[in-house]
Amino acid sequence: MQGPWFAGDVVAKAMYRSVSGYSVADGKQKWTIPLPADVCAAPTDPTADGKIVIGVKDGTTDKSKCSVLQMIDLNTGKPGWKKSVKQNGTWDFLSDIGLAISGDTVAVGRTGNANAYRVSDGKELFGNPSGNCKPYAFAGGPKLIAAVNCRTGDAENPQEQVQELDPASGKPKWTYQPPRGWEISKVYSTTPLVIRLDHEKKKQWAIAALTDAGKLRSQLAPAKGDTLTADCGRDFAIFGKKLDGCSGVAADADTFYMATKDDTSGTARTNKIIAFDLNNGKPKWDAPAPAERVLKPLGMEGGDVLLYMQPKYDAAGAVMTLPQAGGTPKTLLQHPESAGRIENGFFSSRILYRDGRSYVFSTRVSASNDKEEMEQATMLVFSK
Repeated sequence: MQGPWFAGDVVAKAMYRSVSGYSVADGKQKWTIPLPADVCAAPTDPTADGKIVIGVKDGTTDKSKCSVLQMIDLNTGKPGWKKSVKQNGTWDFLSDIGLAISGDTVAVGRTGNANAYRVSDGKELFGNPSGNCKPYAFAGGPKLIAAVNCRTGDAENPQEQVQELDPASGKPKWTYQPPRGWEISKVYSTTPLVIRLDHEKKKQWAIAALTDAGKLRSQLAPAKGDTLTADCGRDFAIFGKKLDGCSGVAADADTFYMATKDDTSGTARTNKIIAFDLNNGKPKWDAPAPAERVLKPLGMEGGDVLLYMQPKYDAAGAVMTLPQAGGTPKTLLQHPESAGRIENGFFSSRILYRDGRSYVFSTRVSASNDKEEMEQATMLVFSK
């Protein structure tokens, strides 16, 4: 399942071989677009005017590549331009593609290759830069951030970089180079810029904040015993690497909010939210979840931190808020008990809150046959 994406009064999602749009007010289907093959890639967000570009396989066999781009106007449900991504050498498309939209640009990343197209008309804007260092994955939104790999001839000890690119030309505005061996695995936030780095050999990971000019601002230093966690979905090796789209994190100009891993030592799971000072990386405060419940950050709402309280077998979920200075979470929108079983049964859900409604979205669907899969509930929407 890919999505959900918003445009005006439409919420849209892609599943299997179609993209469908629904009314945010009553959930009625407004439009659906059948596709010739499986959807294999999608950006986290559409353009400001509600256009999106998805990746579709070039056939229906096991050998089909994730190489066709299809633009869709989410407002109207009308398909726009469609084109195949230019293959760059024999080894291109060894992985699926990863897509990110920033401004009117959709960037297409995959192992060792990248290029970008204008969302409005499909014109190619830039391809692989010359030289030794090439972008292979992107995060979109207010800025276009690229993960870059520099060929060293030593796969065990990679040299990577983070760059902010001009979305129209692909030219780097700045480059940050972490120490050798560290790979860029996720962009948790683009403004402010907060990234996760992994060192495979040392089995270590770190979270770093960068300034608007691409300099190291701080490295997060959680207190002893606190293990941080974010939900970034499953990053299967064959899938194109998607840098953005993690949930369970939130940021404002000077603070980064993240949840700890569930503590299972008591009678039920629980955790806490930690706020980090982005200027020095140190914890400012932490806020425990209500007893026997688990919280995860969703974003910011009117200066407060927005949280999702996960459902459990005998209680529905809720959207909550926490003041920027910490304290006790307050309930903003309690989900009804009547939908608790469906909400709790979703496999790896994605939660979004906008305009007074909360959207609980199942990111994976499985059943014993296609008919059963297509009939499963995949999105719950609650409002006051």
